[in-house]
Amino acid sequence: MRRPMPPPLRLPKPGFGRRTPPALFAPVMGLFGLGLGWRAAADAYGVSAGVGDLILGAVALLYVFVLIAWVAKPLRRPGVVLEELRVLPGRAGLAAGSLSLMLLATALAPLVPSVALGMALLAFALHLVFVGVLVVVLWRGPPEGRVVTPVFHLSFVGFIIGGLAANALGYHGAAQALVWAMVIPAGIIYGLSARQLVVQIPPAPLRPLLAIHLAPACLLTLVAHGAGLEAAHAFGALAAAIFVALVVSARWLVAAGFSALWGAFTFPLAAFASALIVLSGGQGAMGIAGGVMLVLATLAIPAITFRIFQLWPGGKLAAKTNAAEA
Repeated sequence: MRRPMPPPLRLPKPGFGRRTPPALFAPVMGLFGLGLGWRAAADAYGVSAGVGDLILGAVALLYVFVLIAWVAKPLRRPGVVLEELRVLPGRAGLAAGSLSLMLLATALAPLVPSVALGMALLAFALHLVFVGVLVVVLWRGPPEGRVVTPVFHLSFVGFIIGGLAANALGYHGAAQALVWAMVIPAGIIYGLSARQLVVQIPPAPLRPLLAIHLAPACLLTLVAHGAGLEAAHAFGALAAAIFVALVVSARWLVAAGFSALWGAFTFPLAAFASALIVLSGGQGAMGIAGGVMLVLATLAIPAITFRIFQLWPGGKLAAKTNAAEA
């Protein structure tokens, strides 16, 4: 007598956000930078302030959606956070996630200062906790995981974004303190990274991360200028030098073709445009360059974001970035 066949195995469908990749936060951060760039353009070029506010409003909704989708993972299984931090895309993505909250606070500062202040303090505290956990993960992990990468800027120098919010809220003394405090880790990372480039050429898939080196110089420029520091021009010169080096190496940087790591291009591009606009006030050759950079950023950042988000459905982005699963 033949035995009846067992019923077909039906794997349960994954719940909402079980494998949301933190790599989504990097292009979202770039979009926040783009919105703040257009807000700066309103003062420099006289364009409608509504352009920047419209972009920032739309990005805020996108950020909240991505944040909810990712937070669903640690709510199911808290250990997923440590797993995310063991891989480079996860570290970069989670750093961008907390820094995006600082950028959201900066966006809200002219509209609802009290809410923006609370949000900025929360974001600063979250990033501080993130860095503490990251240090523990790096210390307990293999030695090769402790090699300095451009992503270290997001983690250890990212606090400088709090200076944008501080200036927007009128706390210029706090912004000045952040500038001088963040110069130290930024300088150390720049020095170690330059030495590594001389000793060993990074593999092609990781080269887009080198664009992150542009962001700290731009942010130091923006925060220093907003806080009334003359050093803003020196930081701006450093940013320009890094940008030129990246442009000259553009074909080399993208030799591996498109990947989720192209999200590393987005925020630095927007930050450089903002730095040029703010330093020039929209005047002269630098003002023209700032306007051109803002237009290029407006074309490039949404395009890169769209291509990265296209990989999210079906789990392609999670697989490509080794995202943890709850």
